Amino acid sequence: MKIFLLVCLILVLVFINACGDRGTKDNNIVIKDSDRDTNNVNVGSNDNKDDNENEVVGSNDSKDDEAVVETFLDENNVVTNVESIEVVVNKQRNLDEKYVPEDLVTLTDVPTCLANPEVNQLKKEAADALTDLFEKAKEELDIQLYARSGYRSYNTQVSLYNGYVTNHGQEAADTFSAKPGQSEHQTGLAMDITSETVNLQLTEDFGDTDEGKWINENSYKYGFIVRYPKGKESITGYMYEPWHIRYIGKELAKKVYESELTLDEYLFGE
Repeated sequence: MKIFLLVCLILVLVFINACGDRGTKDNNIVIKDSDRDTNNVNVGSNDNKDDNENEVVGSNDSKDDEAVVETFLDENNVVTNVESIEVVVNKQRNLDEKYVPEDLVTLTDVPTCLANPEVNQLKKEAADALTDLFEKAKEELDIQLYARSGYRSYNTQVSLYNGYVTNHGQEAADTFSAKPGQSEHQTGLAMDITSETVNLQLTEDFGDTDEGKWINENSYKYGFIVRYPKGKESITGYMYEPWHIRYIGKELAKKVYESELTLDEYLFGE
């Protein structure tokens, strides 16, 4: 009987350890401040923990608003060429809180992930280029890309950033979430893309898929660059994001791609 009980105990411990290991592996999916606001509709049952946190992020009267609001906008560093497709927005170059792109259009010719109408918008030139990009990917690889999150307003970013600071702390949040005024999504020129291969999520694993590799090697032909590449975290200030593409026009995109530099390095030597 003692031997039987001992064997049962060992089996239970092995099972518990196996479950713990599986849970750890599941944590490799990371979604940045892509599309989470009070109007967000989650994508099926595959969304990870951060997607589900969204339901409580959007409160603008959160007690945390006051704690971080002073970090939102540096009025001394507000960019002035806001309507240029080459505008650079980063942690040193802010957009005005009232800025809204002049020619936002709703995406109609590419598949999207979310019902929230705000994130399904881009500036018209970028939207047309994205359509061409998706069509070529379908033609060359027979793969279907999805647009997950495009334009986001300043106020949406306030809610997102506050939520991340609350849930993860400011130091961690700053590695994957832009402070309001510092998000490329506010320009209407950035899009987070995904595919069914990664369950329509925003994850570093996307970079290892056929879709992600094709985007990395070909998006410049349509005026886009992978804005936050691997190995450039100290330059961009953000984690590697193979899903985040930024429209800057074909001519500049080709130069940036061939230089193997970030947009910041290419234009400013940063």
